[in-house]
Amino acid sequence: MIAYVFPGQGSQVKGMGGDLFEEFGELTAKADKILGYSIRKLCMEDPEEQLGQTNFTQPALYVVNALTYLKKIKQLGKEPDYVAGHSLGEYNALLASGVFDFETGIKLVKKRGELMSQATEGGMAAVIGLSEEKVREVIDKNKLIDLDIANFNAPTQIVVSGPKKSVEQAQSIFEASGAMRYIVLKVSGAFHSRYMEDARKSFEEFMEQFEFLKMKTPVISNVYARPYRQKDLKSTLAIQITNSVKWTESIRYLMGKNVEEIVQVGPGNILTGLVKTIQREAQPLITDDEIEEDMEEEVIEKPVGCVYEEVSAVGREVSASKENKAAGSCCHITPESLGSSEFKSDYGIRYAYLTGAMYKGIASKEMIVSVGKAGMMGFFGTGGLDSAEIEEAIKYIQSELKNGEAYGMNLLHNPNRLDREERLVDMFLKHGVRRVEAAGFMSITPALVKYRLKGLTKDKAGRAEAKNRIIAKISRPEVAEAFLSPAPERIVNKLLLENKITKDEADLARLIPMADDLCAEADSGGHTDHGVAYALVPVIIKLRNNMMSKYCYNKNIRVGAAGGIGTPEAAAAAFVLGADFIMTGSVNQCTFESGTSNEVKDLLQEVNIQDTDYAPAGDMFEIGAKVQVLKRGVFFPARANRLYDLYRQYNSLDEIDSKTKKELEERYFKRSIDEVYEKVKARYSAEEIEKAERNPKHKMAMIFRWYFAYTNLLALNGDQSSRIDYQIHCGPSLGAFNQWVKGTNLESWKNRHVDEIGKMLMTEAAKYLNERFKALA
Repeated sequence: MIAYVFPGQGSQVKGMGGDLFEEFGELTAKADKILGYSIRKLCMEDPEEQLGQTNFTQPALYVVNALTYLKKIKQLGKEPDYVAGHSLGEYNALLASGVFDFETGIKLVKKRGELMSQATEGGMAAVIGLSEEKVREVIDKNKLIDLDIANFNAPTQIVVSGPKKSVEQAQSIFEASGAMRYIVLKVSGAFHSRYMEDARKSFEEFMEQFEFLKMKTPVISNVYARPYRQKDLKSTLAIQITNSVKWTESIRYLMGKNVEEIVQVGPGNILTGLVKTIQREAQPLITDDEIEEDMEEEVIEKPVGCVYEEVSAVGREVSASKENKAAGSCCHITPESLGSSEFKSDYGIRYAYLTGAMYKGIASKEMIVSVGKAGMMGFFGTGGLDSAEIEEAIKYIQSELKNGEAYGMNLLHNPNRLDREERLVDMFLKHGVRRVEAAGFMSITPALVKYRLKGLTKDKAGRAEAKNRIIAKISRPEVAEAFLSPAPERIVNKLLLENKITKDEADLARLIPMADDLCAEADSGGHTDHGVAYALVPVIIKLRNNMMSKYCYNKNIRVGAAGGIGTPEAAAAAFVLGADFIMTGSVNQCTFESGTSNEVKDLLQEVNIQDTDYAPAGDMFEIGAKVQVLKRGVFFPARANRLYDLYRQYNSLDEIDSKTKKELEERYFKRSIDEVYEKVKARYSAEEIEKAERNPKHKMAMIFRWYFAYTNLLALNGDQSSRIDYQIHCGPSLGAFNQWVKGTNLESWKNRHVDEIGKMLMTEAAKYLNERFKALA
């Protein structure tokens, strides 16, 4: 068997393409028309020295790769058995497989190049001579939290990606750790990392206008190092922008499939060299997967002895009553019967209904107690609170819920404060907190693993049994996969070496997933990936099924739904989609028990579904992450986005004109920039302030971030003089809820109680489902 592999950025060279442009003159003309310039002139002459610029490099390489492939097929008259491409080259692999035509491919890579070229201030570096495990160890040990691994090019050639300054500063650390070479690459952005999230989202939206065709040849994905699946073509191609390129594993996969010849198709010989290195240094990857002829459905065979059932929320549950339900029949649905009976039994709750954490104690201790006493489960909002406030909340909740009622605490990821995560975990372990809601995580961290593994034992049947339960809120499949997998071995070994877990706990780690349950979060308030529940929930359920079969866990992992749930119809839709439980958020912020101010509640009770907008997230300001916030009656979204635009436009505050700075001081900050900086200095370490003094752009970011903390406090304190600056995280579900209860006594937030809302949503959802099933019968 033979595989063709296509190179990506870095393989471009002036003069590439040669006679191919004349030989395939019709295609070259089509490329010129779409691109708006001569592709031949760019590749052969590069008169404006643009070939090295991402937005020109990507179309150029795509065209030359494509024409080279057509020439080879023309000469040999035979297509390959497999195709793969490195980063940009993957588009040529998909072209070769027939997923789209030549012109569509140009449109895609043109847009991709444009979007990726907009991500400035990033950098990449190749680490030569260290294994993947060693590179991760260096990153963890030295707290290089700004860096992501972008490419696994070969067993000892790893590329890291991140802010330019961080990439440069890491050189001495990697070299001191044994790297033979550390080569800072000539790129403009932090490609294949979290910093490309805006590009990913925009590209995903752009792809919606295209229809992809059925694959003719297996295409090995950069993201998964396995063949693409037909139904996941667009989603996989989108997340390729932010995910690592698993080139080593991809070649090992081909080796495991007995591919005798792997041929580079395109300019240069970079991939040829990498393939030879991988073949020399790595073993073939032997897998059990079989590729179906239509490449659409993957048959999942459940391993012998694997305790696995697909859990459906409305009609099928893992319970003794399952056999008593006639196939296709519909029994009467009650609020208590909605969701997974196993889930409810495990957590000791009556309803498959959870309330999510809202930062700064908006999901208050009183809210958690009220929900717990009503037979549901709530999570206290720890984000932004100090240790004393969190500890006081734990003690209060435990003193009120004395009879085993369910509750949990939020564990919110902060990439800049991993130390805080561990201190919070230590507090949870000290006070016997057995349930946490893990939110905001993009990957598994040591603190999460420590919490999950402490107290891990074997039951009488020899199965691993965890004391500490994690419900992970996720909105992306790759993050869900991390939580569906066992704890990363490198982290387990590190914790064991540091005596933070026992040998028995480390040995049992591979037998359980990181999370007991997942909550697929769609269009929610606060941090959001713009997810749509109808797309997200089925994908996560399918992924859960595959991972259950892969690891043969002895216990089911349940999948719930969150985001956009503010009416009985929305709750019912979640259960019909297959959710084992639902979680609400925004609707609880506008209740008597909510920990926010009465002034905020007055605003929220007037919200309609169109009254939210997206603004930069204060905790991830520099990378442009977004939060969904209230826009009705406040200026915060517009002002926050203005600050981010200024940050992107200028390199320092000194570059901003005096009129704009005066506006910021008088309207935004209500004080001088110098006064803001004094407040900032009081909050940060001397090391961080020193960094700001050296880097004017970083100083500007710190000052702008202060505005986000300031506007949070204004809202929480109900400062009426600055009402227009309130930052209020909110999703459209609250608008839907307000419309639902309009004209009733619940129109006023003073009559809204979080436990009553939960019961009402579940009761009316059950009633609605009974009516709909009857109408459809």
